[in-house]
Amino acid sequence: MITTLQGQHSDQSVTRQRLWLAGLVLALAASVAVLWFASESALLTAVFFGGILVLAAAVFAFRNFGTEAQVDELAPPDWSVTVAAIEQPGIGIAITDRANRLTCANGTFTDWFGTGTAPPNLSLDRPSLEALTRSAREAWRDGASATGELKTPQGEAKWACAAQRAGRGDDYLIWRFTALDSADAQGMIAGAITGHFGTLLSEAGVETAIVGDDGIIRAVSQGFAYRSVGDASATLAGQEFVSLLRSDDQERIYFAREGRKGPAQLLTQVPLEQRNSGRGDAPSASLMMLIESGLAIGGAEEAVGSAATPQLEALLGALPLGLAMTDRDGRFLFGNQAFLRAVDREEEALPQYPSDLVVREDKGALADAVRRFGKGPANNGDMAIRLRSQPEDPVSLGLAGVRGLGEAAVLLSLTDSTEETRLKRQVAQATKMQAVGQLAGGVAHDFNNVLTAIIGYCDLMLLRHTPGDSDYDDIQQIRANSNRAASLTRQLLAFSRQQTLRPEVLQLPDVVSEVSQLLKRLLGEKIEFRVHHDRDLGPVRADPQQLEQVIVNLAVNARDAMQMRGDGRGKLTMATRRVSAADIRKMGSDFIPVADYTVLIVQDTGGGIPGELLGKIFEPFFTTKEQGKGTGLGLSTVYGIVKQSGGFIFADNVSATDRQPAGARFTVYLPVHRGELPQPKAAEEERAASDWSTGGKVLLVEDEDMVRAVAERALSRAGFTVTAASDGEEGLAAIANAGPFDLVLSDVVMPGMDGPTMVKALRKQQPDMPIVFMSGYAEEQLRKEIDIDNMHFIPKPFSVQQISDKVGSVLAVARSAEKDVKS
Repeated sequence: MITTLQGQHSDQSVTRQRLWLAGLVLALAASVAVLWFASESALLTAVFFGGILVLAAAVFAFRNFGTEAQVDELAPPDWSVTVAAIEQPGIGIAITDRANRLTCANGTFTDWFGTGTAPPNLSLDRPSLEALTRSAREAWRDGASATGELKTPQGEAKWACAAQRAGRGDDYLIWRFTALDSADAQGMIAGAITGHFGTLLSEAGVETAIVGDDGIIRAVSQGFAYRSVGDASATLAGQEFVSLLRSDDQERIYFAREGRKGPAQLLTQVPLEQRNSGRGDAPSASLMMLIESGLAIGGAEEAVGSAATPQLEALLGALPLGLAMTDRDGRFLFGNQAFLRAVDREEEALPQYPSDLVVREDKGALADAVRRFGKGPANNGDMAIRLRSQPEDPVSLGLAGVRGLGEAAVLLSLTDSTEETRLKRQVAQATKMQAVGQLAGGVAHDFNNVLTAIIGYCDLMLLRHTPGDSDYDDIQQIRANSNRAASLTRQLLAFSRQQTLRPEVLQLPDVVSEVSQLLKRLLGEKIEFRVHHDRDLGPVRADPQQLEQVIVNLAVNARDAMQMRGDGRGKLTMATRRVSAADIRKMGSDFIPVADYTVLIVQDTGGGIPGELLGKIFEPFFTTKEQGKGTGLGLSTVYGIVKQSGGFIFADNVSATDRQPAGARFTVYLPVHRGELPQPKAAEEERAASDWSTGGKVLLVEDEDMVRAVAERALSRAGFTVTAASDGEEGLAAIANAGPFDLVLSDVVMPGMDGPTMVKALRKQQPDMPIVFMSGYAEEQLRKEIDIDNMHFIPKPFSVQQISDKVGSVLAVARSAEKDVKS
């Protein structure tokens, strides 16, 4: 954006000249007329007229000269040159006039804030706008000012800002915005050295510049620019760094513009960003520090025999990169706070040698590298090491040999990767849990096929035996154990979030009341059970049976924890709370979206969960109970049900008080349901199934022989005519040869052509054909993946009665719809 007033100024100058000339002509004519009438002398009048013309010509020439000089003096600058000069990486620069109008801005500023607004009226939150307004007043009054952290209304981007008064008449403000991104060390340091911090370093004799690995300057301090080209406002971006320096035959470094008249400089390189950690690549950018050799922190001609001076320590301590220094023998001299955080030594001092920070296998290599860089020529490199505090995660350590800094011989740089390591572990844990969930879902699906056959054959055998027969009890025992195994598969599916839910709109206290009597029997006489409910709780949308399982699992887990504490006595408290969106916003959680929630709190007095186990309790098959007393699926099932219901669950410990001992607390957040939900159709399906008695032709497609045999016998016994097929191709062939059919009952996943593909081909010929899919996966998941109308679902494992009722209810609904269409 470039604003100029040059054209307007020129037009106004021409207008003023014309008015002045017209006034002069009128005045001359009037004077000549008055003199003629007064003297009636032609000679006197002619002499007067000539003198006036000469005087007017002189005045006109003098005024034109002054106007041109004034125009030249007041001509506005070429803003395109200014725009090119203020382009700096990672720094947004804008220039405003006294009316707070945007006069000029670089590309970084326009990318961040656009050109529609100008400082201090930017799209920021209220505290940031107040800080910018205050900074503008201070800059106009004092010449310069700076702000703290600035945020957008959403709190996403963050900047720091500095304002400086400039111009011939101090009519402009120069705004510099720097992104506060801890991962962008180059951008942060560029903003620092080009601002007030760089000025302080220059006053101390330290000139700084950021130089890329190609030797091209990216940003410099004002002192560096002045000593290099004589202009403190020059950015020097794009110029070669070495072209601004020179060295003599003793390899002493000077600014090229100063030559030997200026002091010799000590050059120190600090890598800012490392690429391809551990491969030896050069840094993508470096901070170059030129320090006058006459300062107390060292000299090129004579080394000062002191350790790192306070000035150098203060300089390195102000940088966000982890930096440390060693002497020629490899002993630590200094380490800034960022370095201490990176090596997990904030609470204690650094060891004597850097090799004491790494694992045993890396000690020798690091010690050799430090000695090599300390006693060899001044160069730099990096190496991969494993810290003792993080032995599983290699990090990149930068090494640079420095000279002329007294005892300091090696500069070590290490990025604080604590947050990065934590995120890596979370991603690895999430990946592992996802893999285990997929494995659990696949195992449960295959196991459901086996259980379907076992339960189905038990049902068929029970039809031929009556209570009192010798085999009746054995068959019932087999069926009971099969149902128990089916419950285990449901737990696996709940963990992997692949179970079929039947959500309803319900009140959480009603569910707690339904299971209260069961909980009292489960807890026993020694455990006190209390329930508290808030008023005006919002309804939630969840499967009531699955929600009951969540409550029972949490209660049983608390009971076992309390029974392990000696006498087995304790207290279990369940409470429901109303949590508003404002409360969630105050919590500042990164996990829970801002909304209204109904919360279930389950708290016990079992002593709590050890801190090292809090992050593992929801993992499948993880248990602290004795072998044979727990499957490790209880809390993982709870977690899966809550997450599949759209909720959140957290576990923490409650400290002991005077009234009760310490214990664990589980908090379940379920979002408040807004809107209506259709009532469950289970009762309608049972009524429709009982009304259906006319039979029908059913195509059964199932690749598992046991499941296909059970389903065929069950449907045949119920009066249906069944044609069986083992995959999708046989199903289509059966439709062509033995069709038409009243209904298709098909598995979803089959070798060759799967169920959905077969149904889509069938629908081209019979678009109204009812379809019933049977699968061990969740109905919600299948409906998202299969886009087919008039599709029904029955989960595996199912009994003989359930499959017969499902087919009968679907046919009854389809026949009723046909009658309505005909009528």
